[in-house]
Amino acid sequence: MLKKTPIESSKEVLGGTPVFAGTRVPVQTLLDYLEEGRNLDAFLDDFPTVPRSQAVSVLEFLKEKLIGQHDASAA
Repeated sequence: MLKKTPIESSKEVLGGTPVFAGTRVPVQTLLDYLEEGRNLDAFLDDFPTVPRSQAVSVLEFLKEKLIGQHDASAA
């Protein structure tokens, strides 16, 4: 069984911008919040359509992708 990704991208939703699955909230928005020094709670307060579990899942997904790419290049 394939693991469902917490991120979706479709031309019909924000022109293909990666968003939290089932929402119109761009994943980039969460990354921007974190880059600005704001925390996850601030993001969740401003975007109540994104559940905490989904935001954490996206961060874990991105971490796995980044670490997986790093591990593959080190081999």
